[in-house]
Amino acid sequence: MGAFLALPQAAAAQQAIESLGLTVTSTPLAATDYLFRGVSQTRNRPAAQFTLDVEHESGLYVGAFVSNANFLGTNIRQEVDGSFGYRFAVAGVKLDIGATYFGYPGYEAPAGGFEAAWWEATIRASYEIEPFKLVGLFAWSPNYNFESGNGFYLEGGVDIALPAGFTLAGRLGYQWIDNNARFGAPDYLAYSIYLTVPIRWGFSVGGGFYGTNISQAE
Repeated sequence: MGAFLALPQAAAAQQAIESLGLTVTSTPLAATDYLFRGVSQTRNRPAAQFTLDVEHESGLYVGAFVSNANFLGTNIRQEVDGSFGYRFAVAGVKLDIGATYFGYPGYEAPAGGFEAAWWEATIRASYEIEPFKLVGLFAWSPNYNFESGNGFYLEGGVDIALPAGFTLAGRLGYQWIDNNARFGAPDYLAYSIYLTVPIRWGFSVGGGFYGTNISQAE
């Protein structure tokens, strides 16, 4: 189990471009670690990240994500992702069907090695029953990270709105990987619980615990 602390983070800044029917959201983040499904992408080192989301009033959107990264045994030093999709609601359930490309600019596969970049399709759902927000995610990649074959991820969780703007959130997910030996880890369970606290001038700070059932030896 690992501890995580997000340093002061600016609240997501939104700007509407009414003439084009667009909403642009930008979110910067500083953190003590970059964790993806319970696994550190920076070898337990700090991360500086930026997310950009451009959504049309129709529900169509495109987005980008940038972060430093550090994978053992590779020259990976940054991650740049691109995404697109469609958001809509059915009977009060908010749905997001999309796809993301995970890219690692500057990475060079060693002799006999494998490409790190990969695509993933996702379906996200959320439903609010105040003060609770139920969330779910299903993701599938035809060729997961480092060409490890089919990858499936299923996650569920809840966000709880607390007094004074605090938010308590928990997630539980499971990652299936077709070629575990190539990926470097077995199929695994990932879990997290964290608290976000608003501070001043639109900033917030968060901290929590993240972990998996992967042993140190694995």
